[in-house]
Amino acid sequence: MSWQKEIDELRQREEFARRMGGPDKIKRQRDAGRMLVRERIDALLDANSFHETGAISGKAAYDENGNLIELTPANSLFGRGKIDGRPVVIAADDFTVRGGAADASIHAKQVAAEQMANELRLPIVRLIEGTGGGGSVKSLEADGYTYVPANPAWDWVVANMATVPVVSLALGPVAGLGAARAVTCHYSLMVKDLSQMFVAGPPVVAGVGEEVDKQGLGGSEIHTRNGAIDDEVESEAEAFERTRKFLSYLPSSIYDLAPRTEPIDDPDRRDDSLISAVPRDRRKVYKMRKILDAVLDRDSFFEIGKMYGRSVITGLARLDGWPVAVMAADPYVYGGAWTADGAFKITRFVDMAETFHLPVVHLVDCPGFLIGTEAEKAGTIRHGARALAALYQARVPWCSILIRKAFGVAGAAHSNASRFQYRYAWPSGDWGSLPIEGGLEAAYKSDLEAADDPVGLRAEIEERLNRVRSPFRTAERYGVEEIIDPRDTRPLLCEFANLAAPLRTAGPSAFGMRP
Repeated sequence: MSWQKEIDELRQREEFARRMGGPDKIKRQRDAGRMLVRERIDALLDANSFHETGAISGKAAYDENGNLIELTPANSLFGRGKIDGRPVVIAADDFTVRGGAADASIHAKQVAAEQMANELRLPIVRLIEGTGGGGSVKSLEADGYTYVPANPAWDWVVANMATVPVVSLALGPVAGLGAARAVTCHYSLMVKDLSQMFVAGPPVVAGVGEEVDKQGLGGSEIHTRNGAIDDEVESEAEAFERTRKFLSYLPSSIYDLAPRTEPIDDPDRRDDSLISAVPRDRRKVYKMRKILDAVLDRDSFFEIGKMYGRSVITGLARLDGWPVAVMAADPYVYGGAWTADGAFKITRFVDMAETFHLPVVHLVDCPGFLIGTEAEKAGTIRHGARALAALYQARVPWCSILIRKAFGVAGAAHSNASRFQYRYAWPSGDWGSLPIEGGLEAAYKSDLEAADDPVGLRAEIEERLNRVRSPFRTAERYGVEEIIDPRDTRPLLCEFANLAAPLRTAGPSAFGMRP
């Protein structure tokens, strides 16, 4: 006697589950230009590596004899698979079943996915599409009662921020709890013109008097500019590719160290373009990303949050094969000044580097905090102080390259001044409490007002001050450790990466990262 009958029933249930929400809902999903949930999983993971858990869970229907006649699967799928040979957890929403709403799900599956990632110390990738929350108010009549809201698994969601890499992909309309899941991660993506994210969708918003469509309420052009989502891509395929690349820089959990790849670039490479990369005229800007390309391993820079806090550039990269976290200024945006948005971006980025034990490389050109009425209204100093706190709390190895400006409190935040200063300065370095151009008028106000020729006096004072602003005068007093030929930057950074590698220590950081 065998159990073949039960195995046959198992296969039947699995077949029902693969039908998802049925032909009509599947067609609707395809007509919207969006992939089906199982297609997404297959496209993201290594071939044939997905092992699903709880595949046959859902809502079943039986005949009068107790025989199964139909099974609508839960709209949350999860399981484990591999990305580039490394195990990961996948948690995915199926929009074809009640639009991904939680009242068509089984919340225990989302809980289990977060638990699996945490306890097995595996990265988790969330493929999010739908509300993920309470669903429709029709459930009030169907259930006959209502409930006090709770967020299942949120303790695990929070714990995972401090334990394993978390990636969230918003792959369609995402609202409510789904939106909260989308932003509670280390890296998030939306697909341009295909994804929308909001606390509540247009029909609910209309109830408070605002008529707006999904794109106008929560398209990627909104959330990648306000910092809620890190990046936007052109297609789901690109989202999966960027997910794989992001994870390649990180360990599987905080209890591991990010792996080194086989070096593909000469660590002693010297790029002659760097000697003239920074204009002698301090009023002229230059392209920082070209400098990054010149000093980092070729084609290794993975920028994060390009459209938000744009005066600050952040991303992951490699130096002689070692993964590092990179911060830099963008002189084309507010001259590289720290804005409120830029400071928030820095705080989150430094916290991620600290969480996953990534050494930080900081290319500095900061004239200070952005000033003016709008900067004050934005609470720039509050956000800047938080960024400064994050920097001072970080204990990962840190190397700063002073490219040009470093002024005021924000300029001082190029590194933790209480630690050993592992930093180098280019001959273009220009620093102090205030730039001469901005501080001269205030410092010599009475002299200028009393002068017969204030313009001439101003030029004379500026010339005197310029004679002592040379970075070599600072080096004479050991105010800066080394001034280097810019072409030596890459060899020195590769040396830093190799010195820093054995200093990395696996395990929890002093504080858990927040979204």
